[in-house]
Amino acid sequence: MLTNLIDEAEGLPHAWRSKIIGRTGGANIKVIRMDEAGIPTESHPDFDEGFLVVEGQMILEVEGRLVEMKAGDFYLVPAGQAHSVKPGARGVLFLIDAE
Repeated sequence: MLTNLIDEAEGLPHAWRSKIIGRTGGANIKVIRMDEAGIPTESHPDFDEGFLVVEGQMILEVEGRLVEMKAGDFYLVPAGQAHSVKPGARGVLFLIDAE
């Protein structure tokens, strides 16, 4: 199945609301359209969460440390670590989780 992540994200009615585009090995594969608002701090005690910036940029905060990400950057947040996206993000995010 061929999926264009940018087209999928542009078709989403709301920023920061993910769309599951597939599942593999018990993990959800999602696409998200980012906007300036960012997302509040969250953590997932039972699973890691992978972030891949497809287009644009974002600042991910993980356990108080800022990680500046641009298109092509991937970051794996280990299970249980508090993380958020700071305001000012924009573009398309590819997310892998087990939620």
